[in-house]
Amino acid sequence: MSAWCSREQLSGCAAWLRAQAQEEYTHAMKIYEFLLDRDVEVKLSPLDAPRETFHSIVEIFECALQQEQANTKRIDELFHMAMEQKAFASLVELQWFVTEQVEEEKTARTNLARIKMIADDPAAVLDFDNALGQRNLPMDTSPQ
Repeated sequence: MSAWCSREQLSGCAAWLRAQAQEEYTHAMKIYEFLLDRDVEVKLSPLDAPRETFHSIVEIFECALQQEQANTKRIDELFHMAMEQKAFASLVELQWFVTEQVEEEKTARTNLARIKMIADDPAAVLDFDNALGQRNLPMDTSPQ
């Protein structure tokens, strides 16, 4: 999605999406470190290649929301499994992700709503792009 935005000269959206990807990596490493701390064997599987073709900036932010909703569903499933197994340390760790996903979905819904409102106004899209480009996220890959 970031690459598509870059090709479309939406550098602020591209930067925001790259920062979002970095944040997701950091979240994954948080789970990875938790598993290692609990002496769980970590098994990694290959990921599918990301989608590369989009038709509009609105579609980009629709996909971003869908990804966050899918993440929420996976975290909810893990939380449910941990509850059933009375895995209390896992419940505590997962609570952070449950809370984080509320914020992630809210941000994704807000971005989508805003881009839908202005999609037919190139100047407004450029203002939106500039605003997203102001996101200040350190590119630290260490687990939090």
